[in-house]
Amino acid sequence: MSIPSYTLNDGLEIPAIGLGTYKLRGFAGRNSILSGLELGYRLIDSAFNYDNEGIVGAAVQLSAVPRDEIIVATKLPGRYHQYDLALAAIEESLLRMRLDYIDLMLIHWPNPITGLYVEAWEALVEAQARGLVRSVGVCNFLPEHVEKVVAATSVTPSINQIERHPFFPQFEHVAWDSAHGIRNQAWSPLLRGAIEAEAPIIAEIAQAYGKTPAQLILAWHVHSGVIPIPKAASAARQAENLDVFFDLSEADFAAINALARPDRRLILEGPDTHEEM
Repeated sequence: MSIPSYTLNDGLEIPAIGLGTYKLRGFAGRNSILSGLELGYRLIDSAFNYDNEGIVGAAVQLSAVPRDEIIVATKLPGRYHQYDLALAAIEESLLRMRLDYIDLMLIHWPNPITGLYVEAWEALVEAQARGLVRSVGVCNFLPEHVEKVVAATSVTPSINQIERHPFFPQFEHVAWDSAHGIRNQAWSPLLRGAIEAEAPIIAEIAQAYGKTPAQLILAWHVHSGVIPIPKAASAARQAENLDVFFDLSEADFAAINALARPDRRLILEGPDTHEEM
C-alpha cells in the first residue's frame, strides 16, 4: 500500500500515518510489528518507557523491508533529562534495538517542574550531530517550551507529538506548530475507542463513506495534516487503519471539528504541570 509522506524541517521524509506500539511486548509484540511492516507501515513509534524497544529492533531486522525505508521513532523519558544521562539513554536505546541509528528521537514530556528539558534537547541535538539519530523532536511541548529549546540551540523540533482526537483537537496548538515549521503527530488519535460511544455522529458519517468510525477519525487527522499513530496488534486492525486516505467533504470535516471539548484530554494535568519519569 502506498502511503503519502511529509518532508520535515530537517529534510527527513516521514509517512502520513504510523504504527503505535504501546503495550506491545514479547514475541507476540514483535510479530505484530512484523505484520505491520508487511502490510505497509513504514513509521514505527516506540519509547524507552514502553519497555519494547528490543522488539521494535528485532522486527526491523527480521523484516524483508529495507532498513532505509523504515522510520524508527523512540522517546527519551523524564528521568534522563540531565544532559549526560540523556546521551547515555539514547545510546541505550540504540543498543536495545541493535540498530546503527534511530530515525526520530523525541523528548517524551517536557516535565517543566523538574525543568531540565532544555538540557535534554541539547543532548538530542548532540546525538544528531554524532549521527546517532537522524531527526529530533518533542512530545507534548507547549509553545513556551519550544521557544526555550530553540533559543538555547537554534534547532527547531521537527515533530511535536501531542494528544489529539476529535474531542481534543488542539486547533491553536497545531496552528502554532505549523507556523513554526513543526509537524504534529497525534497520540491516542482514537481516544482508545471512546469517541464512537460518546458521539454517534461519527458512526453516521462513517457509514456514508462505507468506512468504520476508526477509519473516519484517522482520515480526519490526515485531512488536518497531522500524523496519527494508532496502536493495533492484529493484522486486520492494522490493515483497517491504513485504509484511511480518502477525501472528506468540508461539511463532514467541520462536523467532526465541532465535537471539540475543552476538558476532554486524557492526562488532565497537561504539559504545563505533568511530570512523566
